[in-house]
Amino acid sequence: MPIKVEEYLGNRELLEAHKTAFLCSRRVSSPAVMRCYDWATEVCRRDGVVVSGFQSRIERDVLHFLLQGQKPLIVVIARRMYTVLASELQSAMDAGRLLIVSTAPKATRASQTAADERNRYIAELADEIVFGYIAPDSRLNELYRQYASKSGILFKSQDISSG
Repeated sequence: MPIKVEEYLGNRELLEAHKTAFLCSRRVSSPAVMRCYDWATEVCRRDGVVVSGFQSRIERDVLHFLLQGQKPLIVVIARRMYTVLASELQSAMDAGRLLIVSTAPKATRASQTAADERNRYIAELADEIVFGYIAPDSRLNELYRQYASKSGILFKSQDISSG
């Protein structure tokens, strides 16, 4: 069942562009961090929009790289819409390169269910999905399986043991 989105803030035209989702587990290996940072730097040189919830530490770091690189962004939140934006988000909003989407506009905090729905919305919205890293016990494993045909993983846990 599609997730109903009730609130948008920003440039809705970004929904029409090619969208690459970025998702990453909260717990991430050190080697995976560098691959995520490299990816963020490289994707700034490509056309299209990056979409994410930007909730995990690495996702927030990637957000910083993307904002510095002037990348158009769709930020999907699993809570009510922001009333005040952080200054770096406000700059992107003012430049017309930001859209914020709320998938749970009545929630004051993101529950695990709302976060799962947000991630599913991101996966459905995206033309392609980049998983920075998926921890073995992460809920992202199921999402990756569901959307494997349009997904890639920058760093897999078995990469650690294989060098």
